[in-house]
Amino acid sequence: MNLKDLAASLGLSQTTVSRALNGYPEVSETTRERVREAARQYGYRPDSRARSLATGKAMSIGLVLPMSATQEIVNPIFADFIAGAAETLSERGYDIMLSLVHEADQGDVYRAMLSKGRVDGLIMQAPLTGDERIALLQEIGLPFVVHGRVSDHDDAYSWLDMDNRHAFHRATDHLLDLGHRRIALLNGLETMDFAHRRRDGFLDALAARRMGADPALMTCAAMTEFYGHDETSRMLDLPEPPTAFLASSLLVGMGARRAIEARGLRMGRDVSVVVHDDGLSYLPNGTPEAPIFTATHSSVRDAGHLCAETLLTLIAEESGPIQTKLQASLTVGPSSGPPPPH
Repeated sequence: MNLKDLAASLGLSQTTVSRALNGYPEVSETTRERVREAARQYGYRPDSRARSLATGKAMSIGLVLPMSATQEIVNPIFADFIAGAAETLSERGYDIMLSLVHEADQGDVYRAMLSKGRVDGLIMQAPLTGDERIALLQEIGLPFVVHGRVSDHDDAYSWLDMDNRHAFHRATDHLLDLGHRRIALLNGLETMDFAHRRRDGFLDALAARRMGADPALMTCAAMTEFYGHDETSRMLDLPEPPTAFLASSLLVGMGARRAIEARGLRMGRDVSVVVHDDGLSYLPNGTPEAPIFTATHSSVRDAGHLCAETLLTLIAEESGPIQTKLQASLTVGPSSGPPPPH
């Protein structure tokens, strides 16, 4: 089906249908959703090359990863985020241009994208605390949105982020309310801004109960199953082991569970585990009716959709910074319970 046929099936002009698919603000939200639903139903995909010629836009969104973050490509969280963003961008006729560069070359790559008209905007992934890319992108002038935030200047740019601090405060409160006092934090790399905020939420919750954190029960590393297993094993061997673990991802929680069960202990009865669940497509936390872990939940795929929508709005309207803070839900499952009696 081409644009003419799609417009005829809806009883609309080709111009209206084109503008609806491109997100122009003068098209009502009702008409926009009607057009998008029809495009999905009929499998219509705009020709990005033809649209580029017609609009003068590249019809492409850039995503640049530094070489030090190449592990992100095989990270299931990154994959689900890209899937969500790609679904939204594809509906609007946009492609994604993924580039891997050395850190020192990032400025040159961004500038080349602008000068050669290769992309209309950029999505920035995996922000670090004090990330210098923010100032670089602002200097270059390409529209961009950050998936996450950089703590030292939240208000000067567009971002979409989960409220990591609140989510981990809430998860820690859940364990404290159950009676746990020896709680371990298995955090992600704290050079990453999200992990920095999660640690602060954990510490805030303890401080609110007039409790201090035991440094021996706090660790950070790349979020893998092996990391969760090895650190849980180490901590369970301490003279005063933790009675609960707060893990920064489902994978880390799976490692913690393996270490707990290897000792003949039962998760949720002898040792509690709470995780953060990104709602991964291929690795769900059980089912909504029967979760495996007690978890804070915020879908990274939905975040991909919303980041793409935000960037397209910035491109179409040249608006000021757009900031969106998502709240995680807390799902209580069988992995958490009161600490065992002494």
